[in-house]
Amino acid sequence: MESVLNLLTYVFWVVLAIMILVFTHEMGHFLFARLFGMRVEKFSIGFPPKIFSWRRGETEYVIGATPLGGYVKIAGLIDENLDTEFVNRPPEPWEFRAKPLWQRMLVISGGVLFNILLAALIFAGLKLAYGELYIPAENVQAVYVAEGSLAYEMGLRTGDHIVAVNGRPLERYGDLRNLEALLADPFTITVVRNGDTLTFAGPPDLMTQLSRRGGMLGISVDPPLVGGVLEGAPAAMAGLRPGDRILAIDSIAIGFWNELVEVVQQRGDRPMRVRWLRPDTSAAVPEGAVLVARRPDGVVYEATIRPYYDPEANRYFLGIAAPTPQLLMEYFGVQRVRYGLGAALLAGVEETWTHTRVILTSLRRMVTGQESFRENVGGPIMIAKVTKEAAEAGGRAFWNIVAVLSITLAIVNILPIPALDGGHLLFLLYEAVARREPSVRVRLALQQVGMILLLAFMAFVILNDLLRL
Repeated sequence: MESVLNLLTYVFWVVLAIMILVFTHEMGHFLFARLFGMRVEKFSIGFPPKIFSWRRGETEYVIGATPLGGYVKIAGLIDENLDTEFVNRPPEPWEFRAKPLWQRMLVISGGVLFNILLAALIFAGLKLAYGELYIPAENVQAVYVAEGSLAYEMGLRTGDHIVAVNGRPLERYGDLRNLEALLADPFTITVVRNGDTLTFAGPPDLMTQLSRRGGMLGISVDPPLVGGVLEGAPAAMAGLRPGDRILAIDSIAIGFWNELVEVVQQRGDRPMRVRWLRPDTSAAVPEGAVLVARRPDGVVYEATIRPYYDPEANRYFLGIAAPTPQLLMEYFGVQRVRYGLGAALLAGVEETWTHTRVILTSLRRMVTGQESFRENVGGPIMIAKVTKEAAEAGGRAFWNIVAVLSITLAIVNILPIPALDGGHLLFLLYEAVARREPSVRVRLALQQVGMILLLAFMAFVILNDLLRL
């Protein structure tokens, strides 16, 4: 039953995202066609079989049972339906073929333009609603680098102070994970280590390497702050409470949450001396601990704690939770940028342009062989997985992924492949240069080839998704 519910959740979120994107795309074609007086015979969201439909004026509106796309059927346009009944009769004033070339180009490009517009509006809405949080880079004096991670292979080590990315001074810590920065060729990180300034370069196929590691560089900064304490656990009996900071285990200084986890796993179920700081200068000594020192920033305690083993997780635990977002915000002095309407709209356009460049750069690197195409391209299954994860993370993450997918859909559709918008636009560009339309026979043949290529590509990405699960 749980697996069925999980599957239904996947289906719901991916269908919702696809329907939003398809509706926006087809609405772009529809509105431009109507603006220029073209007759729209059908507006369909989803492919057959038909669930229900209704007619208003000249247009039949359809909801299809296959939510993987949609289409707008415009009179006088040879599209994926391959309808050529009208070609042997003179053009009617309301037909696509009767309109000026620039109007036809706008109608064909309308879906792409509306997908880009949707992304910009979503990004702007997110900026307006949530603002922007960031950690000033100057507040992060050192980072943790996991052994075997991509950052470790590049040469970074725990304790390094990152000062620049791609030769530019790091002002916001989050810029380290910025996709545009990661796609630099080469991607470089400059650090200060023991007074020396060192620069390390990533591999040429950085995105492929990241994909193999779940998108993680292997760099973190989370301090060993106690986000919560499990009732009845060893940590609770020793007197730890939320907000405490672990300073050391036995004689090992602990500077990061990941270091704490590593040391606990290494020690297993052996008793260990845990030392921690409570940021309260007047705090009493917990019953299970001893007082070590009173400092200006709080009181230091120590207790002997024996971790417990959880067979389900196959790990050892003290019974404490990782620091909460609120604790991290306070610790790092997180800054918030708030946007008015005008600034949010401008920021939305800028973010849309950034994501567009990132996607185009990624596509170029895959096509040229710099990155693995198979390991970086995602099909419907991967889109469903990412969309569901974003939805579970909250409305902000869900709408962000919808915006990114909208840009991706726009870019894919504008590729010069017959059966896509870019293929139709290519025919129109040919007409603009040659002063005549390509023959119906040529257009039909290329449309059929395009459909075969698209079906083959869809089969490939679905199989690829299954192999990557």
